[in-house]
Amino acid sequence: MKLKKSFTIPSTFTLVFFIIIAAAVATWFVPGGSFIRETIQLGNSSREIVVPDSYHQVDNTPQLWQIFSVFFHGFVKMADIIVFIFIVGGAFWIFNHTKAIDIGIKTFLNAMGKIQRMKIFAKTNINVIVIVCIMIMFSLFGAVFGMSEETIAFVIIFIPLAISMGYDSIVGVAMCYLAVHVGFAGAVFNPFTIGIAQGLADLPAFSGLEYRTLCWVVFTTIAILFVLWYARKVKKNPQSSPMYTLDDYWRNRSNITTEEEIIKPKRTYSSWLVFGGLALFFIYLSITHTYTNIALTNTVYSLPVIPVLTGLFFVLGLISLRKGVQFFILNLLLFTILFLIAGVLGYQWSVMEIATLFFVLGIASGIAYGTSIDAIFKLFLEGCKDIINAALIVGLAGGIIIILQDGKIIDTILYSMSNAMENVGETGSLAIMYLFQNTLNLIIPSGSAKAALTIPIMTQFADMVHISRQTMVLAFQFGDGITNMITPASGVLLGCLGVARIPYSIWVKWILMFILCLFIVGFLLLWATSFFSFNGF
Repeated sequence: MKLKKSFTIPSTFTLVFFIIIAAAVATWFVPGGSFIRETIQLGNSSREIVVPDSYHQVDNTPQLWQIFSVFFHGFVKMADIIVFIFIVGGAFWIFNHTKAIDIGIKTFLNAMGKIQRMKIFAKTNINVIVIVCIMIMFSLFGAVFGMSEETIAFVIIFIPLAISMGYDSIVGVAMCYLAVHVGFAGAVFNPFTIGIAQGLADLPAFSGLEYRTLCWVVFTTIAILFVLWYARKVKKNPQSSPMYTLDDYWRNRSNITTEEEIIKPKRTYSSWLVFGGLALFFIYLSITHTYTNIALTNTVYSLPVIPVLTGLFFVLGLISLRKGVQFFILNLLLFTILFLIAGVLGYQWSVMEIATLFFVLGIASGIAYGTSIDAIFKLFLEGCKDIINAALIVGLAGGIIIILQDGKIIDTILYSMSNAMENVGETGSLAIMYLFQNTLNLIIPSGSAKAALTIPIMTQFADMVHISRQTMVLAFQFGDGITNMITPASGVLLGCLGVARIPYSIWVKWILMFILCLFIVGFLLLWATSFFSFNGF
């Protein structure tokens, strides 16, 4: 008897290519149309917008062989975003090679263990403090630099930790995986989602920082409370855990708290050279840029940001160098983030400056670690290879909008969408947009691919229904992160569950109510932007 083949979701690349074919087919049947567009000036940048009530019919231009040339044109159209992806991906590959984050986490866990053994904390529930601190840390990793795949490696560390504290494997996965993706949903500086989406929407890089930070705090707080509630229930009654029997595997392991390879901090002379070179450069910046104009809540403050950061770099740099090169590299990551904030708020940095900053982080990390220049660039190329799928998908997805534009039907689609939603109002349009992004994420979990696929069209649609472009990007951001934690199309989720030995059905049943809660809260946070004036919205 022949068994039926189980259905598998096609790859993102395949799905996007089918969408291109569907778009090309549509150019043969959908009537052509066009809006009049005008360019307006917003601060230091310009933006092209649709002139209301200017739609008129034109002849459509059917597309056929363009299906195969669209990959080239998509790469040209998305060139700055693709280069940005390659540079940031390569830089983080070099950074990760130093094992700085691994040592930082192990140092934190060791410190928590020492605190737990102190008499003064004997009556304190140190386990709660450990869970809260780890979840905040990993949520920041997701919100700031888009950690995702790396969580698979940390599952093997945190499940034994959770078991040893009297919890189960679900708590171990939640501490790193769930926290990272909650941070992803409430992203503040994630270059692979916010950076790309705002660039495609012609918005200043990482603008709307203040409100997105609030969203991150709300999401992370809900996640922590949910995990603590569940952890307390399991601690009180271990058999209430759906993983109670299956977790025998972890309970019976003889060496559950250590990895096969023990990574220790090391010291290098080159790290001192990097410190000295950067210190001199920061002194130069302090002299040439003594005061920085920071715009917050519609008020501009003139502050000595660069000199203050330079002073902090001297102090923290010396302290971290004494502990080991990996701690110094973590210090470099910290100041990369601080200078990114200063650059975005004070100097209106775009993707080019931000990519350059991360490139410097990668090179400086490699040199400080003692890696040769040749090896550094080999690592950079490996990082580019690792992220090449995202870059290729962005290039291919960029071709969809080209097919629709060249076929003269994109404005017809926009006109039909706006007419269909004429009676649902701004709130209804926002709800539909939000639901669409969450649903699409179930089959296309790649944030960069979804941004290239949806933002160019959603930007113009948002203008027509009078929704802020920043709110539209926020809807994309929430939609990209929330359903990531439940979609079977996510390789990261299935990888983490596989390492943890948690059946997918058990995970879905456990997390479903949390996902629904986060979905509702996400919409309320989106809705609030319609009623209140937030900086950047």
